[in-house]
Order: sequence, then C-alpha cells, then structure tokens
Amino acid sequence: MPILPTVRDPRLITVRRGGTLTDAHHQLLAVWAVACAEHVLPLFERERPDDPRPRDALDVARGWIRGEVPMREAHRTAFVANAAGKDLPDPARFAALAAGQAAAVAHVAAHDLAGGRQPLTAPDASPAT
Repeated sequence: MPILPTVRDPRLITVRRGGTLTDAHHQLLAVWAVACAEHVLPLFERERPDDPRPRDALDVARGWIRGEVPMREAHRTAFVANAAGKDLPDPARFAALAAGQAAAVAHVAAHDLAGGRQPLTAPDASPAT
C-alpha cells in the first residue's frame, strides 16, 4: 500500500507549490501527526527501549512546527525513524513509521495521512498510559 495517494489533493499542497495549504495549516497537520504518533510510541519503546530514533523524529517535527528546524532536516529524520521499525513486529514497526511520517509532514503535508493511519494499522494499538 503506497504511503501517499497517487493524485495529490491541492488542499495538501502548499501555496508555494500551487496548492491551497497555508503555512499555519501545514503546521497544524504536523501537530496532528505528532499527536497520533505519540499515542502509539510506547509500542515501539517496549520493543526497543534504547532506540531513540522515533522519539527524536517527533522532537525534530516539533522543532519544524516552531520554525527552529529546516524542512530538509525533518525529512532526513523521517527516514531514520522509519528505519527503526525494520524487522520489528507490526505494532512496534507501525509506531516507528508513524513517527517517521509525522516528521515527513514538513516535506510533504500529505504525510499527515500516513502518520494518522499508521497508529490505526498497529493491531495491538492501545492508548498510551
């Protein structure tokens, strides 16, 4: 299943690229994706308590939201977080992917859709306690 839709919705394309998405709304999408990823991050951390990559990706995403981190850094961090989920059981893998997609929202706003979907695809996803 592809992460991004094949036809891009102009509402998820920034105004600088010919869409209708304002910077403020782009940042709100990132806030939402980070919140979704935080919800399931414990599923990853139970499997790999010493691996900070997904949590670091959420910190970088928050920095991008505040205007402190450039888009390219957030984009690179997304790949690192996604790699953290390799070879893990689905719940932990999807939690790492959710963090990676949350960071990737800085690059392409439509990643918020994947960041929001990943927690739902984790079969054992339950609210973080």
